[in-house]
Amino acid sequence: MLKVAVGSSNPAKVHAVKEAFGRDAEIIEIKASSGVSEQPFSDEETVEGASNRARNCLGESDAQIGIGLEGGVVQTKYGLFLCNWGALADREGNLFIAGGARVALPAPIAKRLLSGEELGPVMDEYTKKEGIRKKEGAIGIFTNGRITRQEMFSHIMDMLIGQYEFRKVEKKQ
Repeated sequence: MLKVAVGSSNPAKVHAVKEAFGRDAEIIEIKASSGVSEQPFSDEETVEGASNRARNCLGESDAQIGIGLEGGVVQTKYGLFLCNWGALADREGNLFIAGGARVALPAPIAKRLLSGEELGPVMDEYTKKEGIRKKEGAIGIFTNGRITRQEMFSHIMDMLIGQYEFRKVEKKQ
């Protein structure tokens, strides 16, 4: 059975990985370091965090595949947007990367992040709920529940696994 390590214990991320691999894999949770700030502030930093988590999963386990899923924000001329990235690392040294949905953050939220706060606690305060990042996530709040954090990461997982599978097919040709 394929063993997959996910670099998080966040339920939204873990469920996305379990859903993507189905019953064909044993999924283990590892508190893998991202090596980036608690609040990644660019695509590059968010990709780096996901990649580091994926590789660190392999270094901290006997899994054949390591998964890193990372949420961040990115400044654009249209405002501050959520960004989400994933990485899949394997024992052959391959690293596959995929990005997810984006949505603009309301100005009051963006202002707090730009002043140095982290999105998770800001969202808890904004919604007057606890643990938003482990449930619907900011994307769930700002899309009125049409896209949840788990669904967003599930989409990323499908892209990662698809690239991984394609690589195997490509090598056989």
